[in-house]
Amino acid sequence: MTTDNHTDDGPASATDGSPSTNVDASADETTYDCNYCGRPFAREQYRTLHVGLDHHDECTDAEIEAFQDAYSEEGEEIRLFRLKAIGGLVLLYFGFLFTYSIVT
Repeated sequence: MTTDNHTDDGPASATDGSPSTNVDASADETTYDCNYCGRPFAREQYRTLHVGLDHHDECTDAEIEAFQDAYSEEGEEIRLFRLKAIGGLVLLYFGFLFTYSIVT
């Protein structure tokens, strides 16, 4: 059995634990590159979150503040998604329950 040790500084892969970034640079899309590692991102918010998480020790105070704002905004979006998901599951459950009670 062999193991693949990923030691170069190439693109991130699924084997090294970091998520891959799929940004099509050949298209006319604007990419937001990290000032520290050069990694491209499709949205500025993604870059801000990356800088705050992966380069926290090197950040300026403005970058840290932008990270905290983006992190709290993302947290609010996640909470809203969770509420919608649980509401959908409750409706689905009771829909099946009522359908079962009518059929039997």
